[in-house]
Order: sequence, then C-alpha cells, then structure tokens
Amino acid sequence: MSSPNYIAYTDGGARGNPGPAGAGVAIYLPAQAGDGEDKLVREAYLALGKATNNFAEYSAVILAFETLKKLVPQTKRKECEIEVRMDSELVARQLGNRYEIKEPTLFPLYIKVHNILVSTFPKVTFTHIPRERNKHADRLSNLAMDESETKI
Repeated sequence: MSSPNYIAYTDGGARGNPGPAGAGVAIYLPAQAGDGEDKLVREAYLALGKATNNFAEYSAVILAFETLKKLVPQTKRKECEIEVRMDSELVARQLGNRYEIKEPTLFPLYIKVHNILVSTFPKVTFTHIPRERNKHADRLSNLAMDESETKI
C-alpha cells in the first residue's frame, strides 16, 4: 500500500477482563510531504458495558470503520487506503490473517470486520504498534470505560 488516505488508531480495554469495557478511535489524515504532522480529523469512543479486553479491541476496529463511513463519501470508499494501528498484537494479527481465532466469542466480530473489508473498505492494512504510540486512542477508550463503570 502506498501512503494511506487515513490512519485510524484504535484501542479497546476492560477493567477486570471481563469488566467495564470501552473502545476508542482517533482518525488522522497523514502528513503530506513537507507539512510534518498527521492531522486529527475525528475522535470517537463507545462504552461497551461488561466485556473482555479482546472484545473491546475488536469493537474499537469496528467503531473506526463506522467513523470512517461518516468521513469518506460512499463513492470513494473502495479506493480509500486505510491503515489501522493498534497495540493489540493478537487482534492485528488475526485481522491480518496471521493468527487463527481460537476464542469463539471473537469470531462474530472478526466476521463483521471481514464483511466491512469486502463490502466497504477493501484497501486496509492492520499494524501492531507499541502502546506508547497509541496514547490518544487509549485515552478515549478509558473515557468509554469510565462510562461503562457507571452503567454496570
């Protein structure tokens, strides 16, 4: 893939695993040659109630695609190149078809992401990044977990 049109940082977490869970997403336009920094264009977070950490990580990826649908006109979605960056090595490798899915509760979420890739955004790469490079999405997922704590 050449330089992506969008970079989506995603993070999901659960306090207790399972416990109060949330998903966070920060979407950026990549820096153009010479202008230095990626530009934040949208944030989103979602309280998930009680869930596992891996469920929350998948939910964050799905939230990223739902958020991107609001940004990218329907006529441009098939050509839009997206890089999804996350600190979950497991989810990044499962979505990149390098790890099999052994947890039955994750399979429906994997299928949901797969269907989005086939029908809407076929030009996506999933990248595992260190936690230190995912602070923005982490902060948003923590806001969502805070909301989940008040609802459980």
